[in-house]
Amino acid sequence: MVVGNDPIIARHHLLYTTLLPCIVIRLRAFRLQFANGRVCGAFFVFIQLSDHMDFSLQHTDPRSRARVGRIETAHGIIETPIFMPVGTSATVKAVHQHELADDIRAQIILGNTYHLYLRPGLDVLRQAGGLHGFNGWKRPILTDSGGFQVYSLGHRRKIKEEGVTFQSHIDGSKHMFTPEGVMDIQRVIGADIIMAFDECTPYPCDYKYAKNSMELTHRWLARCTERFDQTEPIYGHPQTLFPIVQGSTYPDLRRISAETIASFGRAGNAIGGLSVGEPIEDMYAMTELVTDILPADKPRYLMGVGTPENILECIARGIDMFDCVMPTRNARHGLIYTAEGIVSIRNARWKENFSPIDAASPVPTSQTHSRAYLRHLFVNNEILGMQLATLQNLGLYLWLVGQARQHILDGDFSTWKEEMVQKVSRRL
Repeated sequence: MVVGNDPIIARHHLLYTTLLPCIVIRLRAFRLQFANGRVCGAFFVFIQLSDHMDFSLQHTDPRSRARVGRIETAHGIIETPIFMPVGTSATVKAVHQHELADDIRAQIILGNTYHLYLRPGLDVLRQAGGLHGFNGWKRPILTDSGGFQVYSLGHRRKIKEEGVTFQSHIDGSKHMFTPEGVMDIQRVIGADIIMAFDECTPYPCDYKYAKNSMELTHRWLARCTERFDQTEPIYGHPQTLFPIVQGSTYPDLRRISAETIASFGRAGNAIGGLSVGEPIEDMYAMTELVTDILPADKPRYLMGVGTPENILECIARGIDMFDCVMPTRNARHGLIYTAEGIVSIRNARWKENFSPIDAASPVPTSQTHSRAYLRHLFVNNEILGMQLATLQNLGLYLWLVGQARQHILDGDFSTWKEEMVQKVSRRL
């Protein structure tokens, strides 16, 4: 019912749209009908922050699919290939922010939607000005959608078309994640790059389950993109949505999913559902298949991968972005990654080894302190041991992708990669 002379927007048409850096300007024509029957036309200009992230492909290795690129976000530049340290609950465990920036030289870190939603909660994050304001990290942040964590809850979650109901691992309280809700949560968190809500299939799973799960992920993606495009960033900087390829280890499903995800035309794309227990050969095969389909002019993110060897092999298959808890988690248990191989620091052989933790590391503490000292800290359960080990492992991962980038530019990546895979995968 129409009251008074307030107009009803009876019909509108998008006449013009243009994209400037971080801004979309749209001109729309409206047909307005008033209560008295009068009809007139009107033009309105809408200015909004866009789903905008610049990616430039700078160089490709002639003997592999390895690439060098550059991502521009509101919080800074990301040079690819890149590894993203995982800061699940607003912190990369055992590392200060200045160490992340200055010693490890991280360009982007990752936060987790599921954990941040539960603690500290959306009210706190909103008051802080988002995750950047809360944890003090000034560079880019990516948040995953929480799909993997919900999948990991096992019997405490139930998946249906609307979304996923689950019980908190903290207090057993019941919650629901929907594609729309996850987009809203990630708007509040305020990361530069946010992920679509998906179902991560377990390994192994039968073909029918994998197919149904993939199709559900695609339907959820349509809902994610609609909600994302209908809402605005909260904190004044643009955010970018990445969809996720699924399909388990079935080549035809991976192909269908990659084609579907590519058709959405988002600014970047991710590959999920790998490194969940499948044989390493299958992970490499699925990665290669998908990168052959995803557009070359957009960054490709392989989620949850992996060891230094895995990262080098997947860079060679065309991946640009990586994240994994392995370097930090293993560091806290005394497994140290170095440029010459893997060190189990509790082993007695390091008791009187006074060589640096890693002479090639850019991290100052890895050159200042010896392996004997680091072993002493672990044997005595000193907190400093976990800190030094974490700095070393993350520093190694960032050094490794930086070296890969340089060798791609130099044209000898494939030769260097084969040598480095042998080194970083051996036990010392």
